[in-house]
Formats: sequence, structure tokens, C-alpha cells
Amino acid sequence: MELKDKIRSIPDYPEKGVMFRDITTLLKDAEGLVDAVDQMQKKLEGLEFDLVLGPESRGFIFGMPIAYNLKKGFIPIRKKGKLPAEVVSKDYSLEYGTATIEMHKDAVKPGQKVVIIDDLLATGGTAKAIVDMVEGVGAEVVSMNFLIELGFLKGRDVLEGYKVETVIHY
Repeated sequence: MELKDKIRSIPDYPEKGVMFRDITTLLKDAEGLVDAVDQMQKKLEGLEFDLVLGPESRGFIFGMPIAYNLKKGFIPIRKKGKLPAEVVSKDYSLEYGTATIEMHKDAVKPGQKVVIIDDLLATGGTAKAIVDMVEGVGAEVVSMNFLIELGFLKGRDVLEGYKVETVIHY
């Protein structure tokens, strides 16, 4: 069975006309979860980097095991107000509104190379906001890796000039 077949599609959620791709059905399937992490990790082979960054919350699900497997540090990118120390933040647009994300100001050092891991590339707003924060502290994004890409939302266009890897395309 393909990974795509393990993802449930829910029509008209969270609003009419939207086809929601629910990864909880993939996550509960042990073989599917291992395969998803393995396929995402494989796209990082031969790439030199220092840290894995994952946005709340599904970026944590895929970013942590990849960081662990590759013996890299993991930096959580959180929603506004969730981190206790000094932060850098960025406002961005989502498919259904706006949000603010943050990372600790000292999480990524100038000159470090990072990869961003998340479950979904939709409009590219979250990933671009992370890129802006990373570059704002003097570090470099060497790859962005997603389990799913919703190509019709053209998120890849927002990330033009960056290496973008995905496993499943809709």
C-alpha cells in the first residue's frame, strides 16, 4: 500500500470546498509512520547541515525522529507566546488566516546550516516565515522537506530559490 493510501481525505473541512488531508490515519499505522519518516530522511542523504527545525505541531512529529536518527539537534518553532526565553518572531499568512511563529533567539547561530521538516507544504507561508527567522539570525536553510505537498496552492513558488523536497503530491 502506498503512503498516500494511508492518508484520510475529509471533504469540506475546515470549511466548504476544502479537501483536508488527515495524517492521523498514517500516524497510527506503524509501518506507514516508519515509511514516512524513512522517505523524508532519505531526501537528506549527502546533505551537510547542523540542525533540524520543525514547526508546531506536526513538524515535531516528523522532525524529531529524523534529528534523532541523524544525530542532529532539534529546534522547535512554536506559536507565539510558548517559548520562555528571548525570541525572534515572524507574522505570516496561512490558508485560513494569519499567525505568528517564534524561535528562541539563541537557538540557531550565525553560519549554521539547517533543514526545515514539516508535514505539509500548502501556501508556503509557514516555511517562508521560518526561512526569514533563520536568515535573520545569520544562518542558512539548506533544505525544506515535507511529507505532503498541495501543489495547487503553489507554496513552492513562495520558496523559489530554496531546495524543497516532498514525498506525497496532491
